[in-house]
Amino acid sequence: MVRLGAVGDVVRTLPAVSALRAGYPDAQLTWLVEPTSASVLEGQPWIDRVLVFPRPALRAALVQGRLARAGSILRSFTRELRAARFDLVLDFHSILKSGILARLSGAPRRVAYAAPYGREGAWLLASDRARLVPRRTSRFERNAALVRFLGLKADPAPEPLRVEAGARERMAAALGDAPAPVVIHPGTSDDTPHKRWHAAGYAAVARALAQDTGTPVRVSAGPARADREAADAILDAAGSAARAAPETRSLADLAALLAQARLYVGSDTGPMHVASLVGTPVVQLLGPTHPIENRPWSGTPARSVRVPVACSPCRRGCAAAVCMRVIPPEEVISAARELLAGGSGVR
Repeated sequence: MVRLGAVGDVVRTLPAVSALRAGYPDAQLTWLVEPTSASVLEGQPWIDRVLVFPRPALRAALVQGRLARAGSILRSFTRELRAARFDLVLDFHSILKSGILARLSGAPRRVAYAAPYGREGAWLLASDRARLVPRRTSRFERNAALVRFLGLKADPAPEPLRVEAGARERMAAALGDAPAPVVIHPGTSDDTPHKRWHAAGYAAVARALAQDTGTPVRVSAGPARADREAADAILDAAGSAARAAPETRSLADLAALLAQARLYVGSDTGPMHVASLVGTPVVQLLGPTHPIENRPWSGTPARSVRVPVACSPCRRGCAAAVCMRVIPPEEVISAARELLAGGSGVR
């Protein structure tokens, strides 16, 4: 399988890969991924091998003008690809880069999406092209459709993202004996600051939930400075209603934290999808991203809160981020209360 890219895109492929494993129980399944998302795949039972594309090293060589070095890196990686003697490649990414990598693998059968889900002419490098209808569908359904294209009818696993037992135990010890918390994760990737909601809104949610239910509220942050600053701003505004979550130094730690949570509140990000896939109900705050394509996994209760302003959804976002700023805290609080009371389904 090929699915490069960010954590959210990678983890949303896991249900489809678990179905692929059920359909091909004896196959050797290898996942080609980039370094930033590789750790979340380690130890997943649906995968026999994680193969990491050396994008940082290749890019650094090209930026430095070391063309011979870049060629050496690419040749070495191509030899590693071909040595595996793949029979079939499923290109869940279906962009030019992933199409080239699928072609370099030497696999005789390479399955990708036809346009419009296939982009940048990637379908021209595939031997088989899956045409999807309708035009808009969730990323989960899109990935499942590529598996069904092979003629497989297996269902995804009920727990498609497994949390390593040791990481779960370490996180339980870090959280202590308190009840399972609500986790607020305000951060987004450095490239998507337009997805962030304001600290005052998150603080209002923390105060309301702490007062109404007595549920402890923890605020988590990624390694980026902007993430830590956003978390600190919420903690300052929320006062005693929220505390900092235990430090998560890896994606495995983050998955373990979210698996211990009673509820997750945050924007449309990779951590939000991780929470959903480990079985934690989520309140998703939607702004510039498409509400159908990015809906949470249907296997876990979820509520999406969105104000449909005229310019949303969009692909690029903007500094004003009006679509995020106008989300009322009252609606987020209401969605959180509903899920904490046992609400089901995805809405």
